[in-house]
Amino acid sequence: MGTDDVPLDDKAKRMRDLLSSFYSPDPSSTPNAPSKHGTLDAINTTSFDPDQYMNLLVQKSNLEALLKRHVEMAAEIKNLDTDLQMLVYENYNKFISATDSIKRMKSNIVGMEANMGQLLDKIMSVQSRSDGVNTSLFEKREHIEKLHRTRNLLRKVQFIYDLPARLGKCIKSEAYADAVKFYTGAMPIFKAYGDSSFQDCKRASEDAVAIIVKNLQGKLFSDSESIQARAEAAVLLKQLDFPVDNLQAKLLEKLEQSLWDLQLKTDEIENVSMDSNDPSKQGKVSDLSPTTAHEASVREFAEAIRAYRIIFPDSGRQLITLAQDLVINHFETTEQYVKRRISSANLLGVLRTIWADVLLMDEVLHEAVLPDFSLEAAQGAVKKYVASTFTYLLQDISDVLLRVNVSPKEAAEEHPLQVALEASRKAVLQGSMDVLLDFCQFLDDDLGLLVKLRDFIIDWVQEGFQGFLSALDDRFLLLSGRKNSSSPDQGLTEGAHSEKVLAGLVLVLAQLSIFIEQTVIPRITEEIAASFSGGGARGIENGPAFVPGEICRIFRSAGEKLLHHYVNMRTQRVSALLRKRFSTPNWVKHKEPREVHMFVDLFLQELKAIGIEVKQILPQGLLRKHWRSDSNGSTTSSRSNPLRDDKMSRSNTQRARSQLLETHLAKLFKQKVEIFTKVEYTQESVVTTIVKLCLKSLQEFVRLQTFNRSGFQQIQLDIQFLRTPLKEIVEDEAVIDFLLDEVIVAASERCLDPTPLEPPILDRLIQAKLAKLKEQNPITP
Repeated sequence: MGTDDVPLDDKAKRMRDLLSSFYSPDPSSTPNAPSKHGTLDAINTTSFDPDQYMNLLVQKSNLEALLKRHVEMAAEIKNLDTDLQMLVYENYNKFISATDSIKRMKSNIVGMEANMGQLLDKIMSVQSRSDGVNTSLFEKREHIEKLHRTRNLLRKVQFIYDLPARLGKCIKSEAYADAVKFYTGAMPIFKAYGDSSFQDCKRASEDAVAIIVKNLQGKLFSDSESIQARAEAAVLLKQLDFPVDNLQAKLLEKLEQSLWDLQLKTDEIENVSMDSNDPSKQGKVSDLSPTTAHEASVREFAEAIRAYRIIFPDSGRQLITLAQDLVINHFETTEQYVKRRISSANLLGVLRTIWADVLLMDEVLHEAVLPDFSLEAAQGAVKKYVASTFTYLLQDISDVLLRVNVSPKEAAEEHPLQVALEASRKAVLQGSMDVLLDFCQFLDDDLGLLVKLRDFIIDWVQEGFQGFLSALDDRFLLLSGRKNSSSPDQGLTEGAHSEKVLAGLVLVLAQLSIFIEQTVIPRITEEIAASFSGGGARGIENGPAFVPGEICRIFRSAGEKLLHHYVNMRTQRVSALLRKRFSTPNWVKHKEPREVHMFVDLFLQELKAIGIEVKQILPQGLLRKHWRSDSNGSTTSSRSNPLRDDKMSRSNTQRARSQLLETHLAKLFKQKVEIFTKVEYTQESVVTTIVKLCLKSLQEFVRLQTFNRSGFQQIQLDIQFLRTPLKEIVEDEAVIDFLLDEVIVAASERCLDPTPLEPPILDRLIQAKLAKLKEQNPITP
């Protein structure tokens, strides 16, 4: 909308600039810069060499990067083709419309010449008949005109004789304007014949005028009279040649006092905006609505200024100041009004009222140039409205996110994180679209004030979205606890909620950041290109106001940071549990293991809670991997571990230390596994990463202790029990086996007598624990 005025080439160029800023990996790169050796960024230059480009791309990229570049270029080609089709379609429609117009003009012109000839003949006939009538009536017309002049003379004489009586009637009815008109009309006759034929009439009329002057003076100095009535009295006195120059200061002071009554009040401005937007209430004085009453007051003020200028022609500078003060007061009140949460329709109603006042005042005081003056004042009000709209949108999104409730019981039954994610997605996307739709009303309205501000509004909206999305990223970091702030919002995420609430919120924010990057920003870019293209009031040297590519990079980085933050928070919570477990008992005096320690249950409960959270927010991976190693030293089976081999079932300390050496030698021939990989936005990847970090922490806590044989066996029993449940929730079983074996090896290194439990005893204790769990949770399969 609103792009009919813009040349097609300029519109296409702006479209290409927006698309280029969105997809370009390096905004600073210039497509016209020649390169001697060629680069991967030279694809948009006129000297592009495809063979050289492909050679560079193959040399610098692997297969995965080539496939990714292929997908990106296919998407870019599709978008450019779509833009080209739209441009062709628009020009084709204009061409068809022009062709139809030419055809209609051609058909309408046919036969016009014949009609014009007929019309000329009829006109000539009428003219000849009119000349005949004038000739026949010429003598009678002269006689009638002579009688008419005589009759007018007699009327004037009669008017002079009746003038004193007429003035008396006007005094009784206070029709002073009519009295002044009658007297000034008779003044030429009184000056010519007042001392002879009409001497008595002149004297009686002057006595009546003296009474009128006295009454007008009383009206002029009366505080109970309105400005309009006092101005009319001054005009009448001046028409009667009464000196009124000494009244200028008093009338000006009265005008200044009336400005307060004309100012739009904050508590009344909403009613004014509603009435201004209601067509049923416009133009009905009998409704006595705020708009009608205000318009009547301003009109009265304008007429008073008109009368003041007539009385005092040299008062232009003072009246200009008064008119500008009225506009300034209007917009100061409007700036206070836009701080509330209002719609563009409300603001349009107020601006429409102000603009009507400006045009009304411009009619009587054109040299004040109030339309241009009000344009400067309106910029601040409209700009503040745009800024406040984005502030309220940011607050709405924060309110949705702060309503997250992740009680473990409710999380399993009601999925609050999933609800919060959907609600926040809707708040961001729909809220942004609603804001754009709201701003479109400014561009669609034909109000003269907004037409002049069109380029500014486009720039403010684009700048507003750039600032809003940057502020939204800061708000995400604040809500996640990664950024300190003295604002009241910080208290909403720390102290008032538990750690689980904050962790769940961080996960929601991570996924929401990706949604904003992949869906919201492209949608906003499309809407801005369609409805808010143009602008340019901020200057070309400042660059584009809205840079989607930069915002995408911000939220892509924010999503990664928040996801890692969630992993760290959950890992720290579990690590605190593990630290407490290994720092509390005296491992040197540990008793013989009787059962799996309860810390295992707590550890698995924490992992279950994590699994519930990620299932609500993150999707499943495309491929669930179960890596198993068949090389020497594999630990995929509980009985394949050298520490639990039958040969190590003997209690001889020397034999145990010998087999420990064999374990270290076996590790050298194990299949190499990658422990720490990039965290993906999938359930399995997040859970697996947390489990890896927790097991590494467990290994470090073990290395800080010294164990006797019973303590080492307790660690062996707990770790062996953890193998099966951990493998069920992770995607990389080989790494989990490796890390669990590392924990046992670390315990054996810190053990005074690293003699493991015998396999039958180990299996019996594990089966007893499984039976106990089954008894406690009979529904669990």
